[in-house]
Amino acid sequence: MTDEFENYLSGIAELSAEEVNFSVQFFKSKHVKKGEFFIRENEVCRDIGFISVGAVKAYAIDEDGNENITCFKFENEFVTSFSEFVSQEKSRRSIRAIEDTVIYTIGYLDYQQLTDQVTAWNSVIKSVMEKEYIQKERYMLSYNNKSALDKYRNVLSGEPMLARRIATQDLASYLGITQRSLTRAKRQILRSDIF
Repeated sequence: MTDEFENYLSGIAELSAEEVNFSVQFFKSKHVKKGEFFIRENEVCRDIGFISVGAVKAYAIDEDGNENITCFKFENEFVTSFSEFVSQEKSRRSIRAIEDTVIYTIGYLDYQQLTDQVTAWNSVIKSVMEKEYIQKERYMLSYNNKSALDKYRNVLSGEPMLARRIATQDLASYLGITQRSLTRAKRQILRSDIF
């Protein structure tokens, strides 16, 4: 188990040192190469993962075959399709590595056993889900009904990691604009040196 994962768990107030040591045995390291899936749309969502190294994108395919990216997850974040994981149903979206990624995973049965034996994990998962909700809310407020230029300004000021680590086509999908519009917004900001 990596120090990053154990350090993350140790930093969670709800978990004691003994509970952290007990918990890590339920998680298994999984190396997901860039372009490989962690979760596939229309397959049962069997795992929750903690990203130790790397990044993933979550997306659904529309009727025209286009990816509609809903979020990105990076180091020190949990990732899954939460509602489908809890109900053990088919995922409505795919989660795919955009960099070589190391994810510590826990399957559904182990998750059930862990939450039964370490009840503090219920608070941990609640906190993770609240963070997800806040991210979705921030996304709606920052990127809905705004121009491509304003959307990209919001990325630079509020989520600069996206500008550094995400490919233009993926960032454009996430922002709900064309690659061309995003490229134009980037150029405009570079030329004017404003944001």
